[in-house]
Amino acid sequence: MKKIVILGGGYGGVLTAKKLAKKFKNDKDVEIKLIDRNPYHTLLTELHEVSANRAPEDSIKIDLKKIFAGLKVDVVLDEISNIDFKGKKLKSDKATYAYDYLVIGTGSKPTFFGIPGAEENTFSFWSYDDAVALKRQIRDMYTKAAKEKNAAVRRSMLTFVIIGAGFTGVELVGEMAEQREELCKEFFIDPSEVRLIVADMAPKILPILPDKLIQKAEAHLRKLKVEIVTGAKITEVGTGSVALGEKNIVDAQTIVWTAGVEGSELVGTLDVQQQGRKRIVTDAHLESVDHKNVYVVGDNIFYIPEGEERPVPQMVENAEQAAPVIANNITADIKGTAKKAYKPGFHGTMVSIGSRYGVANVGLPGKFFMLTGFMAMLSKHFINMFYLSQVVGFNKVWTYMMHEFFHVENRKSFVGGYFSKRSPNFWLVPLRMLLGGMWLYEGIDKLRKIWKDPSNIFLIPAPAHLTDAASSASVAVDAVKDTVDAQSAASAVTTAKEAVEALWVPGWIYDITHWFMKLMFYNSDGTAYTFLAKWFQIGMVCAEIVFGAMLIVGLFTAISSIATIAMAVMIWSTKMASTEMLWYVGAAIACIGGSGSVFGLDYYVLPWLKKQWKRIPLVRRWYLFTD
Repeated sequence: MKKIVILGGGYGGVLTAKKLAKKFKNDKDVEIKLIDRNPYHTLLTELHEVSANRAPEDSIKIDLKKIFAGLKVDVVLDEISNIDFKGKKLKSDKATYAYDYLVIGTGSKPTFFGIPGAEENTFSFWSYDDAVALKRQIRDMYTKAAKEKNAAVRRSMLTFVIIGAGFTGVELVGEMAEQREELCKEFFIDPSEVRLIVADMAPKILPILPDKLIQKAEAHLRKLKVEIVTGAKITEVGTGSVALGEKNIVDAQTIVWTAGVEGSELVGTLDVQQQGRKRIVTDAHLESVDHKNVYVVGDNIFYIPEGEERPVPQMVENAEQAAPVIANNITADIKGTAKKAYKPGFHGTMVSIGSRYGVANVGLPGKFFMLTGFMAMLSKHFINMFYLSQVVGFNKVWTYMMHEFFHVENRKSFVGGYFSKRSPNFWLVPLRMLLGGMWLYEGIDKLRKIWKDPSNIFLIPAPAHLTDAASSASVAVDAVKDTVDAQSAASAVTTAKEAVEALWVPGWIYDITHWFMKLMFYNSDGTAYTFLAKWFQIGMVCAEIVFGAMLIVGLFTAISSIATIAMAVMIWSTKMASTEMLWYVGAAIACIGGSGSVFGLDYYVLPWLKKQWKRIPLVRRWYLFTD
């Protein structure tokens, strides 16, 4: 039995475990274990959204058991305190874990560069707990300031300093700037009293971006009334104050540290060669240069690719690209095949400044494009969803879309508030029942006429031998209206003709429809209907009755609404749809989203089906469910 242990449930650890599980899914001689002290994987790139209350707290957590449901990965909750490389064992206070292959992915922690008081007097911002603690601190400061009579104390409560103007610091201060208006309105505070400062010892913010994007980012921060302090030597952080240079002492009760990271506490104690703030030195295969069968993933990697001057960056895409290489190389070790060298090709970086604006430098290696505003945010969301699709598939992508696009308050979305407005579904109940009643009536009326004379066809245009519009319309009218006298027949012909010509259909669409009709529903000489035509008509009539009834009782409303749209489109493509069909389609679109959950059977049926659905192994394995 080969034992593979992945230490750490961060981006790199999770993806490596999933890749290995896929490679060894049918191999009973390989055991895969992932160890982490938390039962969840944290989306570190979204911490700022929770701190500024744009997204719910649980939106940045993913249950590790959910991630590996149905996969050959054993999730163990424990905190490893030591690694014995010679004995190939990991040790904690309560257990010892043997391994044949080890992947170290314990991530990073904040580094304070030895600045006095920095660690003790600032809020760190590198974990789920950090984000939640800061969220509560921000609200607590507004709450207390609203009651504070002392002007100096009130000012310090409403001053927020973010130390570090890299991606994390800029994203955080951007979110806080957008939140300021909401909190000031809630607590009756003048927004001019709230001071937001982002400071860095570097000469400019976001230093790895092109200067043009840096200028755009600075302009937007100033528009949000954020103070930018660069080239400031942080000399000391006191209790309730920070020295941004020798003479600039800022009183603030909320100081957040985002100025840099180093390897985790465990990595700092290991007997391995380290460089660059406690990162483990690896070879091209991402294997430790000191210990065979020990691989490193994510932020813990210190490796300089061939032709490069700097080590791979500590960013999510590095973990995404390293994971499959490590999984391949461990597989190669076990099966005796060739290993692969790590040759990363990064696709750029992006930063959001609030919910609606961002800057990005993205593209292919050697060919990058600068994006701002809407396009930058679109690229950020697309990349986030791509990552989530690898981790928890449809389930988390759906959740992400809900809290980023659709369930967003105060228009805090890059698409504004157009998709995030929510109205009570009970207002749609009359429309749903009317729509269902109309389809049910149409179906029953047609069924009665089919029962009377099954030979008549009226849902399919007449065969080719009826070439003129009037005679074609008269066939339809004869089938639909059962005309008694010549005068009413002539009137019906005119009405049918107008109905057929009411809605315009592009020629190429009608040509396709006509070709299909000729192939399936007409005899080769075009003089009569085929047997299939009659059954198609009966099927359409039954569908009108069934979906109409389902809409009335509110059962599978979304499916029924979409089905009626499809039927309407089919009728329209044959040039037989009147303008009334537009109403049918519009009403069906309105009823797709949850109208059956109020005064409908969906309220009872869908939750029950959801429970049964989630129990299916294949569904859990591919995350084909929503929470």
